[in-house]
Amino acid sequence: MSNTALLASPAPVRHLRAVPDVPPRRAVAAPTASATPPAAGTVSVGTAPRGFALYVGIDEAKAAADGVSLSTLVEALRRTLGELAPHAETYATVALAPASAGGRDVDVVRLALHEPSAVARTKQDEPEDDHVPGGVTIDISRRRVHIEGEAAQLTFKEFELLQYLVLREGRTIERTELVSSLWSHADADEAPGERTIDVHVRRLRSKLGRYEDIVRTVRGIGYRFDRHADVVIRYGHGTPSPDRF
Repeated sequence: MSNTALLASPAPVRHLRAVPDVPPRRAVAAPTASATPPAAGTVSVGTAPRGFALYVGIDEAKAAADGVSLSTLVEALRRTLGELAPHAETYATVALAPASAGGRDVDVVRLALHEPSAVARTKQDEPEDDHVPGGVTIDISRRRVHIEGEAAQLTFKEFELLQYLVLREGRTIERTELVSSLWSHADADEAPGERTIDVHVRRLRSKLGRYEDIVRTVRGIGYRFDRHADVVIRYGHGTPSPDRF
């Protein structure tokens, strides 16, 4: 199926049991047919879910510190899936990278196994990318936003807010999630209330000008970024994964 295939199931953790070490199959690339599970209601017309992939970022030293090994984790998870879904076909592969490779383990794994969005985000910008077209250009890697060719003067937190929504395009983000993610290191008395998020969004929208509607309000829930024909998003080396927050 895919790299260290797991289950996204409400079953309790008690189903997971450690098993004796069994050397896992080792590979650098994942099967070309792997795909991430689409969210409910977002399956493209003419397609059907056939499985899912889960990328696990952990090296042997970290696993050992937790009292397990990579092969123990792989086999335990495969057996758990076998108990819950006996008809499931699984395939596990361990991503290899140079010992000197930096970055988060999960990002190294996604790139080594050629996960499409990870590959796209690590492509270096071409020289002509310095040209900023009209409309809105959101440059994630360089942390810049241009509107009609002019740099938008966003604050650090305003850009983080926009980036968080952009990396989760089409998904409605609740105010509570924005607070817990963007102010995760703030003291309890420094973190904004949910309604304060509305103020940050309002200021962000004012700087987006006539393109303010790319940040949409979902009444009673939160906010969502919707792609617009006049919006260009540039990903580059170092672009954070949506799960970084």
